Amino acid sequence: MDINNKKKYNKRYSTPLKVYNWVVLLLVFFQFNFVFSQENVPELDIDVTDGVVEPIPVAFPNFITTDFSSSIIANEISRVVKNDLLNTALFRIVPDGSYISDVTSIDSPVRFADWRAINSDLLVVGDVTVVNETITIKFRLWDVVGQNEIFKGVQFKGPSNSIRRIAHKVSDLIYSGVTGEGKYFDTRIAFISERGPKNKRTKRLAIMDQDGANLIFLTDSKSIVLAPRFSPDSRKILYTSYETGKPRVYLMNLMNGNLRTFPELPGMTFAPRFSPDGKKIILSITDNGNTDIYTLNLENNLKKRLTKNVAIDTAPSFSPDGKFIVFESDRGGNQQIYVMPSKGGKAKRISFGKGRYGTPVWSPRGDMIAFTKMYKGNFHIGVMRKDGSQERLLTKAFIDEGPTWAPNGRILMFFRETSGVNGAPSLHTIEVTGRNLKKIELSSFASDPSWSSLLK
Repeated sequence: MDINNKKKYNKRYSTPLKVYNWVVLLLVFFQFNFVFSQENVPELDIDVTDGVVEPIPVAFPNFITTDFSSSIIANEISRVVKNDLLNTALFRIVPDGSYISDVTSIDSPVRFADWRAINSDLLVVGDVTVVNETITIKFRLWDVVGQNEIFKGVQFKGPSNSIRRIAHKVSDLIYSGVTGEGKYFDTRIAFISERGPKNKRTKRLAIMDQDGANLIFLTDSKSIVLAPRFSPDSRKILYTSYETGKPRVYLMNLMNGNLRTFPELPGMTFAPRFSPDGKKIILSITDNGNTDIYTLNLENNLKKRLTKNVAIDTAPSFSPDGKFIVFESDRGGNQQIYVMPSKGGKAKRISFGKGRYGTPVWSPRGDMIAFTKMYKGNFHIGVMRKDGSQERLLTKAFIDEGPTWAPNGRILMFFRETSGVNGAPSLHTIEVTGRNLKKIELSSFASDPSWSSLLK
């Protein structure tokens, strides 16, 4: 958060709950096993770079089914996959009214000339069956131009309540196989859900699919809650709550609803994140008027102080290899970004542009750091190399804040707050190139997103 400009921010309200029905719902997302098999998965050599990208036309005929029940499920899977691909702005779906050929079997020979005649570059064919509440989907992806198969023998199996997850896994394979980028569709977002007028807004900790579906509330709206952060395995969430009247860090286990507090930590605790191995947390502690960065071993409660000065040091984030941390500090006179060894040592300033910098977070790839920049009354989401070079601003608005990375290091999510008495926050995504700014459509206001890793 902007150290010197906190008046622009509303407090975020919520409080920890006991175990509720949401735990049962979460088990649907985290505790079933997919059966996945595939053979020979080549990769198209398509480089997604800056500049204008012409969407790839994809023919997507109806999946093959044998009964009414499986056709309903097939249609839903198809709808989710199409939406995933369209939201990347890298694909477009060829209207089915233009199709010349019919697909009656997943194993039928492909008449490439018919699909090329309607200007399709890719062809997706699939087969869906449902037996004893188990969904089986087989699909093949064809390069129409090259007249060869990208995926052969791909199959997913899962319970009937896992339609969306199966669809996201299909989307991930298509996206990754065509672009060469990492997967990110089968993920979750933790965030703060907000409702009501600006001066009396309720705030609740929530999670959802990355596309906004399957919303689950984790807390009620009785006390302030801030900045949730997923664990590396996506099964726990760190966040800061004002339930006791001052900021304190909590750890929620999403599998059973258990809540861990940290009474051994003094003063005010906030801005927590997990280490890459999930064994430690890093956070800021304000004690006796001084704010510094500490780590805490979750197994033995061993605490270590990493910074020690009169400045405000906060918003720490580990590098993916765990060797360094990036954080914000006003030790140089105004808010800037610094990097230091994760075991302690000398901090090096890496931000030198005009304005103030905050909320840095290391890319999962390790090559970039995302940040918030405040300059001339505007907020920007930006990225820079880990040494501070090649700074690029991706957005500009009244308030753009809180970037979080998709697990492939290609997409960023953040929240944008509009100005005025009716101003409110909403979640947006944007590519690291600055392309494809999109708002996540939700039934409530939303802020402080955290992107999970790929689900298992």
